[in-house]
Amino acid sequence: MAAKKQTYEQAMKRLEEIVTRIDSNELDIDSLGESLKEAQELIKFCREKLYKADGEIKKILEEEDK
Repeated sequence: MAAKKQTYEQAMKRLEEIVTRIDSNELDIDSLGESLKEAQELIKFCREKLYKADGEIKKILEEEDK
């Protein structure tokens, strides 16, 4: 799913699903590695979205102060 165009909300929902499966011991050792890699990609995606949004907000606020 990480390769498809997705929203921040979709990525967070998938992360929550992965965490829930890990917490409830639903993943076997083989699936765990794959799920952790997917989670890592999703975290990177979400972090980039947040940094971009933060930059846009700061830019808007700076323009407003002028």
